[in-house]
Amino acid sequence: MNNELPKRKHPRLKNYDYSSDGYYYVTINTYNNRAVLSKVGRGLAPAEVEIKLTPIGRIAEEQLFDLEKRYSGLNIDKYIIMPNHIHAILILNNSAAGASPRPTVPDIICAFKSLTTRICNKQFGTPGKKLFQTSFYDEIIENENHYLEAWQYIENNPLKYLLKKENNLQ
Repeated sequence: MNNELPKRKHPRLKNYDYSSDGYYYVTINTYNNRAVLSKVGRGLAPAEVEIKLTPIGRIAEEQLFDLEKRYSGLNIDKYIIMPNHIHAILILNNSAAGASPRPTVPDIICAFKSLTTRICNKQFGTPGKKLFQTSFYDEIIENENHYLEAWQYIENNPLKYLLKKENNLQ
């Protein structure tokens, strides 16, 4: 029996400077994909989808926007807080902010996850409880079409999630 753990694939691009100015599409998943951030349901109109943030989801949203105060060269362009993950488009403009050292996308996501987890654990009396998966998914947005695809994906994600749920596909 082989007791070696499988080699984990490094999720970031080799030789890419993640402190570079640009647009980044990120997805952050909850630990064990627990649905703790929000609830997705029908709104008043038949095609309307409503997202209700949980107390944990409200803390996550607050911390997401606090990142803009923490990192002056960062803008949260578009985001959605789903039950078990968060999608966001981050705009990094370190050169205009004069940041030194320049924060990287992994630095920013790490700060977000750490602060959100710490606040939630303190507020809910759950010291040491994991809130997010260790890593995160990212794409470097390379052009306007790529940006529009990411933006549309975020926009349509709640409806896709709800339709899967209603059709028992999850």
